[in-house]
Parts: sequence; structure tokens; C-alpha cells
Amino acid sequence: AMSKSAVKISSDLLSNPLCEQEPGFLEMVTAFDTAMKRMDSFNQEKVRAGCAGALSHPFSRFSSVFPSLNMAVKRREQTLQDYKRLQSKVEKYEEKERTGPVLAKLHQ
Repeated sequence: AMSKSAVKISSDLLSNPLCEQEPGFLEMVTAFDTAMKRMDSFNQEKVRAGCAGALSHPFSRFSSVFPSLNMAVKRREQTLQDYKRLQSKVEKYEEKERTGPVLAKLHQ
């Protein structure tokens, strides 16, 4: 969030009318903007790599040691798919006119 804020500040400075009047200021702000964008992309890359490494590597290492863990993940994924499918059905019935059969299916 800090790097995103720094990029926003540098962009705002770059769009400042003072940059058009002072070439030296424009050069400094352009360099600052470039540096902030590089820092933001570097931070985003580190966050993506860190999250993937922190979560997936230990899990893959222990999945062979604890096979029940792998089965639990598969059951969770299946349950999540079932929930999403049933949630879409509920939304579809809620959009329909409230008649007896629709209310019965909605309750079901």
C-alpha cells in the first residue's frame, strides 16, 4: 500500500503545472516517478513470490507425510464447488416470481 501511495504521489507531482514551468523540477519529478514505479513493481513481485513460497512449498513438502491433509483439501474444494453451484441455484430462484413451486424449491 505504501508503494502504491508513493506512485500516486509521484504521478500527482508529475501532473502539477509547476513541472511545465520548471524544467529542473520536471526532471527531478520524472526521475522520482520512475523510481517509485520500479519500487512498486519490485514490491509486487516480492509479495507474489513470498506468498507462493510461504504457502505452497511447506504444504507440498508435508502433503506426502500427511496424506489425510491432501484428502481434506480435495474434500474442501469439492464442497466449495457444490456450495457455489447451489448458491447460484438459490440466486436464480430468488429472482423468479414467488409462487408455490418456486418457494418450495428455494426452501429445499
